[in-house]
Amino acid sequence: MRAPRTDRTRVLLVLALVTAVTVFTATVPLLRGWFDLRVYHGTIDTWVHHGGRIYDYRVPGTMYGFTYPPFAAVSMLPMALVDLRTAVALCALLNLASLVAVLYVLGGPRLRRYRWFGVVLVFCGLALFEPVRDTFSFGQVNLMLLALVLADAWLLSTGRGRWAGVGIGLAAAVKLTPAVFIGMLLLARRWRAAGLATAVAAAATAAAAWIAPEASHFYWTEALWDTSRIGRLDYVSNQSLQGVLARLVSPDEPSRTVWALMVLVVLGVWAWKVHTAVRADDWIAAFAVTGLTACLVSPITWVHHLVWLLPSFAVLLRHRRLLPLTVCLYVVLCSSVVWLWFDGASGIDGFVGSNAYVWITLGLLLWLPIGQPRVSLLFLSRRNSATAAAAANPAAPAITPAGGRPGSVTSSFSRTGGADSGRA
Repeated sequence: MRAPRTDRTRVLLVLALVTAVTVFTATVPLLRGWFDLRVYHGTIDTWVHHGGRIYDYRVPGTMYGFTYPPFAAVSMLPMALVDLRTAVALCALLNLASLVAVLYVLGGPRLRRYRWFGVVLVFCGLALFEPVRDTFSFGQVNLMLLALVLADAWLLSTGRGRWAGVGIGLAAAVKLTPAVFIGMLLLARRWRAAGLATAVAAAATAAAAWIAPEASHFYWTEALWDTSRIGRLDYVSNQSLQGVLARLVSPDEPSRTVWALMVLVVLGVWAWKVHTAVRADDWIAAFAVTGLTACLVSPITWVHHLVWLLPSFAVLLRHRRLLPLTVCLYVVLCSSVVWLWFDGASGIDGFVGSNAYVWITLGLLLWLPIGQPRVSLLFLSRRNSATAAAAANPAAPAITPAGGRPGSVTSSFSRTGGADSGRA
């Protein structure tokens, strides 16, 4: 199907889509009422203005309080200067800016090709994507963390690998799950980036311990190990392997041995896929499978955490033959289908339906295409563009791609490997 050719047709299509998205968002999804942001704001307000302790605060009428590492609370200290409504507005703006940054890294060249029309279509599609909807509606930080991690991908792809790792380190200090990207850097032998990410995460954690020593001690010795502070493992929003076991076996204490074995298998597949992606110079796929792995192995992966699947869809969109499958998977992740089993997940239909997002995440980890076609959605560096232009010009001198085989097309990550390995 061809895109509309005239501006008038495009405007009419955009108006129709925006109307449909608005109606859908207002009537179909469960709106979350900025609940998580209320947790953050209430925690900071109690800590700063009333002398309360970070991990003692609970949202009035609920059992839910702050569950992130102490550095997350320290980074949210500016909220002490504003009321909740202002915090909501600022959070929405930060999430929107983060989403723009994510799209810039994952699809900058293609979006520029389709100009305003393509950008509007993408934002309409993302407004329907349940993890993105929930991130905005909860007032969550997931998109900000994804933007930090993908900022390192952009640094590596544009030859600025000297500072790669800072984003991953900060994200890991705010929430522990992004620390798996340090493992990805180690598997890829990007020693400098992995070391910098580790140092940044350690420095941020140490700074938080200096600012809030009591809270840090409590978190690392008690709160971290108490998953009941986060929520029920069998709650349908928990779309992790642990959530599957909790709904299938026991909501209170799913088999830790079985879970550990499943995690080991997933980590083995992840290591193999990352190795394959690095050998193929397909770094966006390496980041994508790492995000998928983080969602699967984390004890609790709420639906809004699944924004980490967005890089996988960027990889799928590189392959036209996979477009029907990509659309189907995306529609399922827009449908809120897992909530049909909110009151229980018994029977075969409950096992399949209540874990639908887990099956998608696992399927993407196992079968995400890697290596071909090579870099198409990842932001291209100036040197990549210059090399391509020279190759297209018969009068230009031949250029052998650095870090790759003569005549091959390699991503800019391979060229930054030398700097990352300490040779420049």
